[in-house]
Amino acid sequence: MTLETPSSAEPRFLRIQEVASELGLTTRSIRYYEELGLLSPAARSDGSYRLYDAAGVERLRFIKGLRDDAGFSLAEIGQLLEDEAARVQTREAYAHAVDPAERRALVADSLSRVERQSRILRDKIARLEAMVSAVEARRSRLEARLADLDAGGPGEVR
Repeated sequence: MTLETPSSAEPRFLRIQEVASELGLTTRSIRYYEELGLLSPAARSDGSYRLYDAAGVERLRFIKGLRDDAGFSLAEIGQLLEDEAARVQTREAYAHAVDPAERRALVADSLSRVERQSRILRDKIARLEAMVSAVEARRSRLEARLADLDAGGPGEVR
């Protein structure tokens, strides 16, 4: 989806209801994400309606994907978004820094953020692997019970 008007390169803004409809979210969810600091509207209309540009819509799409598809909590999403914003700022600061000590401090900060992101992602993987193991164990018990029933047993396998 592009939010540029066909006749010009000026960005087009969508009202909160249009964004909610486009992404399958509720306006209440979008307002809540704003309260949590996960996003901000690009502007407000004369009637104080929240207006979102293409970047805001993509940020909401990213948040929704992390929440719905990957199962991240809003706190985890907030941390990942914060670290990503810091990465962009650090890259710019590094490009302008000439002092090796300052550059080292920027790289060290970036490294700690990457390590935190890695920890968040690995924790998510561990939780998902535990869930998969639990489901596979349940499947094994049910298969054993079914085999016992097929063999004429009572199906009381533990």
